[in-house]
Amino acid sequence: MTGEIRVVLADDHPIVREGLRGMLAAEPGIEVVAEAASGPEAVAVAARFRPDVVLMDLRMPGGDGVTATTEILAATPAVRVVVLTTYETDADIVRAVEAGAVGYLLKDTPVAELGHAIRAAARGETVLAPAVARRLVSHVRQPRRELLSSRETEVLALVAQGLTNAEVGQRLSISEATVKTHLLRSFGKLGVNDRTAAVTSAISLGVITAPGR
Repeated sequence: MTGEIRVVLADDHPIVREGLRGMLAAEPGIEVVAEAASGPEAVAVAARFRPDVVLMDLRMPGGDGVTATTEILAATPAVRVVVLTTYETDADIVRAVEAGAVGYLLKDTPVAELGHAIRAAARGETVLAPAVARRLVSHVRQPRRELLSSRETEVLALVAQGLTNAEVGQRLSISEATVKTHLLRSFGKLGVNDRTAAVTSAISLGVITAPGR
């Protein structure tokens, strides 16, 4: 690649964007051309500026970074998305990679490494923080059927169909409290905090099938 690498910063915290812009200003050959404070704004900004690389936070209001990544790449496939986040759960990593992100870095990445990662991503290379690479490899080696127990999978599959905890309990002949226990264990294994995120992660990991399929 010749010329400056055009970068968009997508993060809902102004102080983070300001810090990143200041850090990257000292990196030769890299230019921050725009910023976005939400997922939908990142999609709009990417369509307008056509950057080489988008540094994408995962969790933002109005639409998360994974959804934004999917939409950006659908509209402008040449853009390289590098996730830059504080989160490194297996579910987050897999969802980002499956959405098309070429990189997954943590926010404590030193500026020199960040600059190197942006240049590598612009060339189409994959860039992963060492801790993320280890988790991804470990996840790939782990049989999917072992991610959740059979009962946890059954519970999430019914939740995906829109059933309440009480209805799930009736369907499986277990108490509502037991349903909640299975859900909480699923949350921990998937690295999420609520039912919707658990269902989304389980579907993306191939643990359960999306309703209607």
